[in-house]
Amino acid sequence: LSTFCPAANSRALLSLSISVGKMAFTNGSELPNIVAVKEVHAFIVRCMEAVGTPSDHAGELAKGLVAADSRGHYSHGLNRLDMYVNEVKSGQCNGKAKPEIMKQTAATAFVDGKNGIGFVVGNYCMELAIVKAKEAGIGWVTCTGSNHYGIAGQYAMQALDHGLLGMSFTNSSPLVVPTRAKQNILGTNPIAVAAPACSKEDSFVLDMATSTAALGKIEMERRKGNSIPSGWGVDSSGKESLDPNAVLGGGGLMPLGGSELTAGYKGYGLAMMVDVFCGILSGGPFAHHIRKWQAAGTSVANLGQTFVAVDPKAFAPGFEERMSAFSQEMRAMEPVDPNKPVLVAGDPERCNEERVRREGGIRYHDVLIGAMNNLAEQLGVNHMPVQRT
Repeated sequence: LSTFCPAANSRALLSLSISVGKMAFTNGSELPNIVAVKEVHAFIVRCMEAVGTPSDHAGELAKGLVAADSRGHYSHGLNRLDMYVNEVKSGQCNGKAKPEIMKQTAATAFVDGKNGIGFVVGNYCMELAIVKAKEAGIGWVTCTGSNHYGIAGQYAMQALDHGLLGMSFTNSSPLVVPTRAKQNILGTNPIAVAAPACSKEDSFVLDMATSTAALGKIEMERRKGNSIPSGWGVDSSGKESLDPNAVLGGGGLMPLGGSELTAGYKGYGLAMMVDVFCGILSGGPFAHHIRKWQAAGTSVANLGQTFVAVDPKAFAPGFEERMSAFSQEMRAMEPVDPNKPVLVAGDPERCNEERVRREGGIRYHDVLIGAMNNLAEQLGVNHMPVQRT
């Protein structure tokens, strides 16, 4: 990681990741609690097992949440554990379900997730896409009957270990208000693309929502009592708001780009594209036909998801070498601010992973630690051991 994330520049790079707009990362100085990665993983498994999830399925979910937090995507890590616990406990998600292939060709497959845990369904589908790509040059797997599967990037990145390009998409509950509309009708519908290079440090890993910000980021700002940046959300009348309570209490998220003036219609179009791949193609619900976010009752999410793997050797030679050169040329550009070097997609996350390794654990906010302690008491499991810094 020294090629782009030397210790001397790690603070500047983490600061940069806050300023570039995604707000995916929180400055480490704001997070005084460190929990060892293995302890986070073990705690998640304990919680999921307490509501009847098999150990192997609980382990897959734990691996995904730890990956999100380790990469700095705190909105999709431990912050979401209570949601998964409640959905399995209530029967909205079948923690024991195993995916099943309904139809397939040499390069494609259609999978029924059986209302299983999204991480279990996602791993199954991505592994299937990888097998097909090795045999046919490309693997395209679309599923129905899935649930929230964490960060999309974790599935796209699985292809990197096999020298393949990976992609992952999912539709989601209606939270985003289309350009010129008042009602939230689209999901945050993320896009993830990973491309291999000569080294993992040079690989391209794009993982982004098609909204300006993920819902979890707004929830976290509300927990901390902060306002949100311009372009993130609207109130119930469709007017832009900086108040997370107004956005979460009857308003909605803005598409990537924000208002129409700043090209939010492009994010709106990308969100529809994801639903074409995931909702329309899977024969499942799409847009507002998907269950509302964390809806009470027995309704199931029935999300559609698509996973793609592509073998670059089926095309021009030298892909990995050219990808490394591409990344290095981008990073070598002269920055506007010498303390904020030019990065490529995946660099901020790799910096965060390096910090986790260096510090021996993942940093968490006091509020989240408190919430997890409360969850542990409700489930009758041991708390996570926390090191206060």
